Amino acid sequence: MLNVLFAAFNGVQLAVLFGGYDAVLDKTGLSYSAYARQGFWQLLLATLLTLLVIVFALRWAPRDGAKDRTLVRAVLGSLCALTLVVVASAVRRMDMYVEAYGLTRLRISVVAVELWLGVIILLIMAAGVWGARWLPRAVAASAAAGVLAFGLLSPDAMIAERNVQRYEDTGKLDLDYARQLSADAVPALDKLPEPRRSCAIKPIAEDLGSERGPWYAMSLGESRARRIIEARPPSVDWGVCDEGRTGVSYR
Repeated sequence: MLNVLFAAFNGVQLAVLFGGYDAVLDKTGLSYSAYARQGFWQLLLATLLTLLVIVFALRWAPRDGAKDRTLVRAVLGSLCALTLVVVASAVRRMDMYVEAYGLTRLRISVVAVELWLGVIILLIMAAGVWGARWLPRAVAASAAAGVLAFGLLSPDAMIAERNVQRYEDTGKLDLDYARQLSADAVPALDKLPEPRRSCAIKPIAEDLGSERGPWYAMSLGESRARRIIEARPPSVDWGVCDEGRTGVSYR
């Protein structure tokens, strides 16, 4: 029954999802933000239902013969595969949201959680083939690896790169949000034209200050930011920055 429900849900979502923004508005009446949030909660519910069904099946499903075991694996495997489609739908919704309004820390975190849930479903599918003794350790390792990757990829640098590219394509940039980024964002923000470059980098430069800390307390991002700021210091005042605001917010 859950397989049939997920299949019907995915059929509707795929028909809407690949139709673009006009289809989203016409068929759901939702904005990008509401559509993306809805997809995240739907994914959490779908994952929870999948895990509950798997737990109950492992406890009570008949496994007396080879046919029973094959049937259980086929049904649960289909359920996991359909759940992966829900994961893809949720990630695509968030991608549409980012295309419309830009990238933020919260949106990166949401995508990371969605992808991690997809990894868990894949691990469960693998456990159905090779056994589940290693599954708890694999899930814990995937969470640790995700946290490590999240730090190494430098979210603020990714945000700045994506939003600078979006500015080059659309002319839209939320300076208020760009000012809140860390030193990791400076190399990407340095590509902006003046006065937006100086407006975005100036508060970061003020937070860094003029005094360098000891080498062991300085990150690679801070070192790069200082070199850029020393070579091309911000050259505008706050009045110019306030006048140059685009009024575009990351909704």
